[in-house]
Amino acid sequence: MEARVGMSYRELFVSPSPVFSGFQRTFEEAEYVILGAPLDVTSTYRSGSRFAPSAIREASLNIETYSFRAGIDVEDLKIHDLGDLHVTSEVDETLKRLELVTKDILSVKKIPVIIGGEHTITLGAMRSLGEKVALVSFDAHLDMRNEYMGRTVSHTTFMRRISGQINPKRILEIGTRAVCKEELGYAKKSNTQFLTVQQIRRDGVERTTEKIDNLLADYKKLYLTIDMDVLDPAFAPAVQNPEPDGLDIHTLLDLLCNVCDHQILAFDLVEVAPHYDKGVTAIQAAKTIFEALSHIEKARKG
Repeated sequence: MEARVGMSYRELFVSPSPVFSGFQRTFEEAEYVILGAPLDVTSTYRSGSRFAPSAIREASLNIETYSFRAGIDVEDLKIHDLGDLHVTSEVDETLKRLELVTKDILSVKKIPVIIGGEHTITLGAMRSLGEKVALVSFDAHLDMRNEYMGRTVSHTTFMRRISGQINPKRILEIGTRAVCKEELGYAKKSNTQFLTVQQIRRDGVERTTEKIDNLLADYKKLYLTIDMDVLDPAFAPAVQNPEPDGLDIHTLLDLLCNVCDHQILAFDLVEVAPHYDKGVTAIQAAKTIFEALSHIEKARKG
């Protein structure tokens, strides 16, 4: 697949949209590039994540941009909102387009910030980076089934495909609380590390942060993915597969902000299905992206 003469993949496969945060730099000036990826094909319970990029952008225009945690204002960041990826009903084609556009962004030394869409998009984005990175995932689920409902590439299997096909240097999953025996067996065999919600509550934020630091100490290049179902449904009801007994928002942000002190090459946020509430989950998602961006900026410029 080749871009038309004189066009980049980001021009071929992406359309403009409302601007995330309301503050827009040119693509050339930007250090962070927002990309919507409204893939919503393999959902196994609720659908609707195709509406998430627009809903999260709208929420981002209506919450304040200053982070007391980081001492950074998102208004001062060099952000460009590229728009939404042209998705199709063919998952493999959409993932290929996402891989190409993400490579475009990375090739000019910018950080892609991808707003899903279903969690399958992480497979496409990770293909743009290959095995040179460690993958950190905040998620209620391991997503390591071999197949589900006849699909081997879906939001329930993508992490196993990443493990087997891309073989990142490390996979660390945080907030785990919903698995099947098959996934536990594969996680053990593949040396996938995960921290359950029960462990996090027992250890507290400080000790959990130490564990995360130790597990990532040897890895300087990270891809970060945030599935909003890592939060308890009390905090994020509008997700595609809500799971009880989750994290509260301040615990998520405390742990996330620590990870964002590391060298993040790219990150995504996924699985919001905005029609299942009155905007609460989209607001939590926008705030989570603000905090992640603020702490990445603080680490890069500090």
